[in-house]
Amino acid sequence: MLKQSLQQKLLQKLSPQQIQLMKLLQVPTLELEARIKQELEANPALEEGAEREELDDLDNSQEETSEALEEFDFEEYLDDETPDYQLTARNQGADVEDKDIPLGSGTTFRELLTDQLALLEATPATRALAEHLIGHLDDDGYLRRDLESIVNDLAFTQGIEVEKEALEEALGLVQTLDPAGVGARDLKECLLLQVSRKQDEKTDSDPKQVSLARAASILTAHYDAFVKKHFAKMQLALDLGEDELRDAMEELTRLNPKPGNSGSESSRTIHHVIPDFLLAVEGEDMALQLNGRNAPDLRISPSYKEMMDTYAQGGKQDKATKEALTFVKQKVDAAKWFVDAIAQRQHTLMKTMRAILDHQQAYFLSGDEVDLKPMILKDIAERIGMDISTVSRVANSKYVQTPYGTLSLKSFFSEGLSTDSGEEVSSREVKKILEEAIAEEDKKKPLSDEKLGVLLNAKGYNIARRTVAKYREQLGIPVARLRKEL
Repeated sequence: MLKQSLQQKLLQKLSPQQIQLMKLLQVPTLELEARIKQELEANPALEEGAEREELDDLDNSQEETSEALEEFDFEEYLDDETPDYQLTARNQGADVEDKDIPLGSGTTFRELLTDQLALLEATPATRALAEHLIGHLDDDGYLRRDLESIVNDLAFTQGIEVEKEALEEALGLVQTLDPAGVGARDLKECLLLQVSRKQDEKTDSDPKQVSLARAASILTAHYDAFVKKHFAKMQLALDLGEDELRDAMEELTRLNPKPGNSGSESSRTIHHVIPDFLLAVEGEDMALQLNGRNAPDLRISPSYKEMMDTYAQGGKQDKATKEALTFVKQKVDAAKWFVDAIAQRQHTLMKTMRAILDHQQAYFLSGDEVDLKPMILKDIAERIGMDISTVSRVANSKYVQTPYGTLSLKSFFSEGLSTDSGEEVSSREVKKILEEAIAEEDKKKPLSDEKLGVLLNAKGYNIARRTVAKYREQLGIPVARLRKEL
């Protein structure tokens, strides 16, 4: 049954300016520069440079306006037939800072392997399969796909029938390349390849050969015990003394578990960190400023302003003139919105960062993580009278350059824990003490999470075992069993 009714709803819609501001707030300095460059290229009504000061002399102002209009031919602009190189000029001196970041070039890890492959003796078919396998290697240098799947891929996607034995021969060729261990299918094979390469490089009389042979035996017959660091079990099985086992383990710990990362160039993207804020600390005084690259000089083109005034005051207008006026107005409005959004971004960034400085003043004066106070997004949002999502966007991918290093804004936010005295402390402080406790432990008998919890409780921090485990994992520290050493 159909029914008609009237309903009243209260909706909030974001304006284009608000959407643009939210997008600009969350981008770091490097991306902001690219965004500004993009806007400058897309909107001719937006220019770099400070706003022109109004002249006191009206005649001079009119003369400048007349000259600007004479230099700008609107019809030629609409035709857009003038080459770009005739519309650009580089009038910068040698002392002007070039803000473009150069892109590095070099040989990738896979290209290095392919170049080595060309120097080896192999049949064209084996060489082609070896190059195909190199393309399947991950960034760590491992072949994660099994050979059967690669055989099927070649058959179904390229119509090439290949025996598994031929692929194994090609893989053996790849595994002879540098760095040693590349082309392995798992960690065990990777380490064995490296041990075998070391054995081949040393003479039979070299005393290291004994330790390498024991290392190979550990990997071949007692790999599980090696991974779990069951030293007593390995000693008993191999009939080794403690010093002999230590020598073999030292050989194993020198091996590279990720040979792909030892290439001169990795295929991974290099991320440049540019501080968004600059903080100077002198005694009890702190001076904060925004990175100048966050505050570009942008203005609305005076020529476009004047054109808009000229068309608007032209009396009766035909269709072409109205379309031209509409075009100019759209570009001027878009430029104004962008300039206002950049200014609002600067204001919001500084307001948020000053609130963080006030909340964490003790830390910024000392640089000691123990002085960090518990702080969440809500604390700063209430201080500056803005929404939590706004603070989150500001903290996202932003960095501040301090006397203690360039730090992420996110690192200043942490949960709070209570001590026996009822004082609120930052989880960062607890993590630091936890890290120090693990660094000072007896590596022959490393502390379990439960014992670490007891130690922290004895220092006045109310913390459970599972919270200790969570903080330990966040610090990238393995469990006690894997921290054990001889």
